[in-house]
Amino acid sequence: MSKVVAHMSMSLDGFIADPDDGCDELFGWYRNGEVEVRSHDPRWTFHVTSASAPWLRGALDRAGALVCGRRLFDHTHGWGGNHPSGAPLVVVTHRPVEDWPHPVTFVTDGVPSAVARARAIAGTADVALGGTTIVQQALDAGLLDEIQVNLIPVLLGEGIPFFPNLTRKPVRLSDPAVIEGRQVTHLRYQVLR
Repeated sequence: MSKVVAHMSMSLDGFIADPDDGCDELFGWYRNGEVEVRSHDPRWTFHVTSASAPWLRGALDRAGALVCGRRLFDHTHGWGGNHPSGAPLVVVTHRPVEDWPHPVTFVTDGVPSAVARARAIAGTADVALGGTTIVQQALDAGLLDEIQVNLIPVLLGEGIPFFPNLTRKPVRLSDPAVIEGRQVTHLRYQVLR
């Protein structure tokens, strides 16, 4: 059955990027192992540990659509038209791009509408969410089913927090499924309703 999933790398003090949107401190686990994991785009091949490989492969293979905001879309340049998961992009924005050369769905009427569009695109596959604002809005709307965190043993001290502005609180989660990698601990939580 299709789930709506947030999948992020996060510092121990709760940041998904530094103040300048940098992620270098958080993405080292993508290249610290001996197991090659190819993405769905030949531009990206990862080398992770044998513990992290099934986790990463699962995240890449289960995504049937990716919902992100315009800020992340612009910051990544739309992943050049192909996210590493190969999933079609659904972008929540007030300003659709008129001349974007790659297939993308722009949604101007909010996160619930974008998630509904992404579910239709994904079919039985998961809907992945990218960007903290999109994740928070989906969580506040009761649309998020699962949170996957790649917890990195670093304290950034400042940056972009994963969950800074929740309106529905507390949010209760299941006990975590835990996978120990090298310089990363993978955590999977179900959102309890």
